[in-house]
Amino acid sequence: MKIKLILSLIICMSLLSCIEKEDTKTLYLAHTLPQTHPVHKGIIEFQKALEKKSGGALKIKIFPDGQLGSEREVLELLQIGSVAITKVSAATLSNFVPEYHVLGIPYLFKDKQHQFDVLEGPVGKSILEKGEKFWLRGLCYYDAGSRSFYTSNKAIRTPEDLRGLKIRVMNNQMAINMVNALGGAATPMSYGELYTAIQQGVVDGAENNPPSFVSSNHYEISKYYTLDEHSSVPDVLLIGTKQWEKLSKQEKEWVQEAADESAQAQKKFWKESVDECMKIVKDAGVEIIIPEKSLFAEKSKSVLEEFQKEHPELAEIVKEIKSN
Repeated sequence: MKIKLILSLIICMSLLSCIEKEDTKTLYLAHTLPQTHPVHKGIIEFQKALEKKSGGALKIKIFPDGQLGSEREVLELLQIGSVAITKVSAATLSNFVPEYHVLGIPYLFKDKQHQFDVLEGPVGKSILEKGEKFWLRGLCYYDAGSRSFYTSNKAIRTPEDLRGLKIRVMNNQMAINMVNALGGAATPMSYGELYTAIQQGVVDGAENNPPSFVSSNHYEISKYYTLDEHSSVPDVLLIGTKQWEKLSKQEKEWVQEAADESAQAQKKFWKESVDECMKIVKDAGVEIIIPEKSLFAEKSKSVLEEFQKEHPELAEIVKEIKSN
């Protein structure tokens, strides 16, 4: 990965992320997702909309599949101006911009409508702007679905069913706290190792959204999928301020308008993907469980309480979201 990053830096620094030819500017956009992913499809809509709005004056060159590094590495490239735009999870972005931590709180949103009312309203826009002091300006949010539990041998119907189960989570403190609060044994582990870990019984299960559950093939070795939807962490499309400041007022308007339009299109791509993936899961014989979410939300309240104690400066954002 170090060699890959060095090569990426050399390429990016030599070419720069914003190439100007006569009346055309080309902005480099890098992300880690495959080209079949619904978020990548949203990015394609951003690319098309921007070129159309600008009459070809602004173009986007996309580097998908992690060609220029991991999410964290690409964020660092944005900060120094070597890449213009990227898409990352709000969870990754929270390591750079603290306000994004709020979006990882379990059961923060009542439902999908509430989530996007918040994200596309004053609270969400305010969080997007918080990144500017870290050289990362948010443009819009993309739907990344909701994470739910899946297990190999024991069905999870209530929080009590999690007791004693080893559940793989991201190496993220809030995810760890949530699983532990629900009675499970949170087990941080590399995503690449997870298939074998479930297969061999090293862990009893994990948690993720339907497209990831299918693309990872974890549905092949997991008998149960419990749609508790404990967290709904969005993806974020953002531009480095070093490149943003090089754009004219009109160009900035084009970029923002194109981003907003792509966010609406991406929601449809995500829903289509979820519907398709849930059919695959059902056809594979996985039992789909619709639990009483309020039981899980109630038992995980301690995660929110602990978060507010540790981050009193962010408590007001949580309050605004809850009252929305």
